[in-house]
Amino acid sequence: MRERLVLVHGSVMGGRPTWSGQRALRHRFEVVVLERPGFPPNPPVTRVDFERDAGWLCEQMRLGDHLVGHSYGGVIALLAAALAGDGVRSLTVIEPPCTRVAPEDPAIAAFVRGGTELWQHGPRHDPEAFLRAFLRAVGSDFDPPSPLPPELEQGARTLIAERCPWEAEIPLEALAAAPFPKLVVSGAHHAAFDAVCEVLVQRLHAEHSVLPGYGHVVQRHPQFNDVLADFVARSPGSRHTRARTG
Repeated sequence: MRERLVLVHGSVMGGRPTWSGQRALRHRFEVVVLERPGFPPNPPVTRVDFERDAGWLCEQMRLGDHLVGHSYGGVIALLAAALAGDGVRSLTVIEPPCTRVAPEDPAIAAFVRGGTELWQHGPRHDPEAFLRAFLRAVGSDFDPPSPLPPELEQGARTLIAERCPWEAEIPLEALAAAPFPKLVVSGAHHAAFDAVCEVLVQRLHAEHSVLPGYGHVVQRHPQFNDVLADFVARSPGSRHTRARTG
């Protein structure tokens, strides 16, 4: 039986476009690409909450899954992994905006101030304008088409409905004590994301991989799949580890 990778997408883009580059891993792993509530082909929602989605994610998981989360999906993955405990075989997060891990950091504090301003006073009535402001805030160079295609407009409306990730309380001590290995991946493009990732690496005793040049969508880096596959293969209890030590 192949190892199961469960991939959790972040804001705006659903699972299929977020993880399109990970299709190549299917020859080695069972790759499960989830579509979170509110994202096509699911119906729209009026509220997105990382805690609720963490519970939803736990319902999708199986014993021994390797959990991978990008951005807002990384926040969800951190919370779900804490809930699942030793039911998780490994955890990988890519630039999760869980800023409460170091709110005093100047770059993080500025990021939160900008995000709070956008959600409180931004153009919530105009999904395209809100999306463009959000993309600038996270350091993305993606220039969405105008008008937004239906799936992207639904993603933008879902973004507006999000509970802001800087409200998330990550149970760092519980995760650090959990037996599964952790990997944090960053792209060296944004001071706030870099700071969050550095704290997670230290507090969770996690491995750290820095893959620059692709902004916030670090999973598109040509080395990402090899980094992830190697990390999963080295995870205690994985089929690959058992094959080397058996």
